[in-house]
Amino acid sequence: MAELRYHPLIRDWVMIASHRQDRPQMPKDYCPFCPGSGKVPATYDVMEYDNDYPALSPEPPEPDDVATDFFRTAPSYGKCEVILYSPEHRTTLPELPPAHVRKLVGLWRARYEALSADARIRYVFLFENRGEVVGVTMPHPHGQIYGYPFVPKKLELETESMALHRAETGRCLVCDMDAEEEKAGLRMVYENAGFRIYLPFFCEYPYGIFISAKRHVRSIAELSPDEADALADAVLTASGTLDALFGIPFPYMMCMHNPPVNTPGGDPDWHFHIEFFPPMRSAVKQKFNASSETGAWAHCNPTAPEEKAVELRAACARFRASKGLPGGAWGA
Repeated sequence: MAELRYHPLIRDWVMIASHRQDRPQMPKDYCPFCPGSGKVPATYDVMEYDNDYPALSPEPPEPDDVATDFFRTAPSYGKCEVILYSPEHRTTLPELPPAHVRKLVGLWRARYEALSADARIRYVFLFENRGEVVGVTMPHPHGQIYGYPFVPKKLELETESMALHRAETGRCLVCDMDAEEEKAGLRMVYENAGFRIYLPFFCEYPYGIFISAKRHVRSIAELSPDEADALADAVLTASGTLDALFGIPFPYMMCMHNPPVNTPGGDPDWHFHIEFFPPMRSAVKQKFNASSETGAWAHCNPTAPEEKAVELRAACARFRASKGLPGGAWGA
C-alpha cells in the first residue's frame, strides 16, 4: 500500500507507505552505498541515489479502494532520493574537508532544481537524519530529499507567517528575526560572510541551532558561488559544533527550508534557512517529544537558549580549531 490520505482536522496529507515495512535488515558486512556493493559506482565523491523503498514515487500505484465521500485519498506521487555524502562508510559530515562539503552543497542545489522542475511537485525538502536515536539504521553518511505533491503543514504555516509579516511591516520576517538576534548577541554562535548560526529566541530544543542566509535569498538555488561556499562552511560548523559539545557524534535532524515550488506568485517573502532538531539535552539524556509536543504541538524547552548558546560558542571554537579553520565562535 502506498497512497496519500487527507487529515481533515489539520488540513494536511499523511503518507501511507506500508511497503516500507518490508525493507530488509542489511547484513553487518554489506552496505549498498559503499563502492563494491554493485549499487553505486566504483568511485564517487557525492551522489544522488534513488531510494529503494520510497514513500513517494513518480509512478505511484492507484490508491486502495478505501476512500469515501468523506475520506479522501490521492496517489503518492513525488520523489524520494538519498544523497550520499562520501564513499567512506563511517566518515560523517563534520569529518569531511570543507572542499568536499562544497561539492555536497552543489549536489543539494542541483537536485533541488531538478525536482522543482516537476510541475506536480509543490515542495522539495532536503534533510538529514543522524543517529540511532532518530531511527537511522544505515551508518553510511547520507541525507535525503523528498519531493512532495503538497506543501506540508509546517512549511505552509511558515509561508503564511512570512507573507503576513511582509503585509504588516513591509519587511522580511526572517531578516527582522536575524537582526534582533544579532542585536541581542546572547544566542549567536557563529557567522561568516553569508550565514549566521544561532539558537533562536523561541528555540524548541536545547541545542536546536538555526542557520540563516544573511542576504534575503529565497532558496538554495539563488545562492551566489561565494554564498554556496559560506553555506558549506556554516553546515560543516553547525554539525561539528554539536559533535564538539560532548566529544561524541551528536544525533540530529537537519531540515532545509526552501520556499514552496510551482505555486502562483513564487512566495517572494520566503527567506532560506536551515533548522536543526537535536534530540538530546546532554550527552546521555534525551529530550523526548511527549503528549504536549506531539498531541498539541505545544513545545517545552527544558533549558534556557541563552545558557546553551554559551556552551555552543565554546564548542564551535573547539571544532573550528580542530579543523584548522579560521575564526571561532561569534564575537571571538
